[in-house]
Amino acid sequence: MTNQNQDIPEMNLNRKYSNKIPNAKSSEKIKKNVEKTKKELEKLKSFIVKKYPFTKSLSVLPPQAIKRFIEEEEIPKETEKHIQLYMIVPEEKVKEIPKMTQEIVKQIESLKGNENKIWLQVKNPVDIWEMCLDSKFDLAGAIAMSFPLYDKGFLGGLRIVEIHKSLVLQKFEKYVVSYVFTGSFIRGEASPMSDVDIAIIINDTDVKRMPRVELRERLRSIIYQYVAEAAALAGVKNELHIQTYLLTEFWDSVKDASPVIFTFIRDGVPIYDRQTFMPWKALLKMGKLRPSQESIDLFMKTAEKTKEMVNRRLIEAMIDIYYSVLNPSQALVMLYGLPPPTHKETVTIMEDIFVKKEKMIKKSEMEILVKAVKLFKEYEHDTKFKISGKDIDGLVKETDAYLKTLKILRKQIEKRYQEKTIEQIYENVFGLLKASIGKKAQAVLISEFEKDFVKKGKFTAQHLRILNDIVKARADFKKGKLNSHKVEEARKNASILINDLIDYNQRCELVNEKKK
Repeated sequence: MTNQNQDIPEMNLNRKYSNKIPNAKSSEKIKKNVEKTKKELEKLKSFIVKKYPFTKSLSVLPPQAIKRFIEEEEIPKETEKHIQLYMIVPEEKVKEIPKMTQEIVKQIESLKGNENKIWLQVKNPVDIWEMCLDSKFDLAGAIAMSFPLYDKGFLGGLRIVEIHKSLVLQKFEKYVVSYVFTGSFIRGEASPMSDVDIAIIINDTDVKRMPRVELRERLRSIIYQYVAEAAALAGVKNELHIQTYLLTEFWDSVKDASPVIFTFIRDGVPIYDRQTFMPWKALLKMGKLRPSQESIDLFMKTAEKTKEMVNRRLIEAMIDIYYSVLNPSQALVMLYGLPPPTHKETVTIMEDIFVKKEKMIKKSEMEILVKAVKLFKEYEHDTKFKISGKDIDGLVKETDAYLKTLKILRKQIEKRYQEKTIEQIYENVFGLLKASIGKKAQAVLISEFEKDFVKKGKFTAQHLRILNDIVKARADFKKGKLNSHKVEEARKNASILINDLIDYNQRCELVNEKKK
């Protein structure tokens, strides 16, 4: 987006002096006048933006375009030498424009010593679209290329489109029949970062040297090459989203009553048109653009298939629900320590383990799993299987509750697994220590391991640290301070100590055997 506080360059305000060769005194006077005008416009901008924060943009029209505004009676002849201030406000503020104009003009008149008179125009986006619909493309272009004093994105969107249009027309104007604004920008829904939607219609009725599709692809490639260049020249962050149509294909879509094309013709606003798009728009408004009998039949057949499509999508939703409860259930069986069950086994195994044996969940909490499996079996064996939207809503609600139950169940299983892991590690390590040192208390075993094994170089300080970490991990788990990550870390480190203790005990046994 253009910087809202950007200064006005001297070249824009000094253009009316361009045909004179000033002397030193007049040059100094002009310079002072320009600087003064810049400050006055900045002050005026601050007033407008503060009082009317809904302002979309505020800009200075190019002096070279003023004559066209006079010719079209947009401004009076006597304002030709004035600075033309162009303000755009939202459409919903149209009724307030007379009052706003009166207040801003009063503020302009309060500017002291203003030698450059200012003429104000307050418009809304619809006014600009009306210019385009009246084929006053040069006026819309002048507004797009006006110098921004303040802009929330609307002026930037106009500018990038105007620049891109100019680049395209310079390259292959003879092929372009219409360059049209579409989408959210026209509807007034766009934000400063929104994409700007454009459709370009290419004339392929007189193509002889290449296939029509090849022409479209070649021109589309060039059109897209100009997008980045236009954005750089415009200095905005909006991106152009461009759709290209061949004239012959476009007409076929009109005859086939394509809803997309009809909406495009109804809502689109051309900023360049060679008497192609506007006649279509007029014909559509008059009710003269009507679909063929074939297209009507096609649309009727589509409508007839709607029920079938809905039923198929409801079945697809049921299948999605089936897997959403089945797969997590299988995962928890695996977490418990069993191999992954088949689809048919899952319900029975879940009930045997977690309901009957462990009593970790209630049978009623598994109802959705039972129901989903039953429905899936019916679907597999019945080619005419159907399910209602109401049933799907109920399944979704039950699925949410079941998945919450499974999350709690997972934590319980992991806690048991962690407890079993920590206890197994502890028993393995201290069982090996007792085999080497003798059956003694934990503290004594650790002390003697350090004195007789570590300090004498039989084991390293790392082994002692691992031993102490295992004791601490077991104590932390009993206090509820240990998580799965720390349990896994303790298991990996313990394997080092266990392997080395086994190796040490085996060497000792071998030495004892040799002594015998």
